[in-house]
Amino acid sequence: MPVIAVTGHLDLAPATSRAVRAALDALLVPCPAAELTGVSCLAPGADTLFADAVLARGGRLVAVLPGPGHPGPGATAAERAAFDRLRAAAHRVVVLPAARLDPAAYVAANDRLLLLADRLVAVWDGGPGNGPGGTADMVAAARAAGLPVDVLWPPGSTRTGR
Repeated sequence: MPVIAVTGHLDLAPATSRAVRAALDALLVPCPAAELTGVSCLAPGADTLFADAVLARGGRLVAVLPGPGHPGPGATAAERAAFDRLRAAAHRVVVLPAARLDPAAYVAANDRLLLLADRLVAVWDGGPGNGPGGTADMVAAARAAGLPVDVLWPPGSTRTGR
């Protein structure tokens, strides 16, 4: 049974979101729906797109939340609605005990994702990242652990910088 975790950028441009979703759908086609498990922190952007793709494929979703306050006070109404919908649809929800959603909380969530996964999908532009708990950090940790990493960044993809 493949267990695939996700990491990726939060600030995908709308056209990039559509291209990433199509790439995720194509990536998951070989996975038998009854055997597919996707693991996500349900953050906006790549995490949400991946969770939706797993559920659309008929797979099981495991949510790993960095703390009980996730997705945090900065989430938009649409992001919170997507989070609530996906959390309700998850087969299993793991809530880590972080009192603050700081880099250490995201590093702990990433560590848990890697422990659960057989493979990592990274929606990543290949940039150096912005520190611990980010996409580049997660890709480096997965590679160091010997986990296969599929990087998805469709041609012409952009970020909003939000």
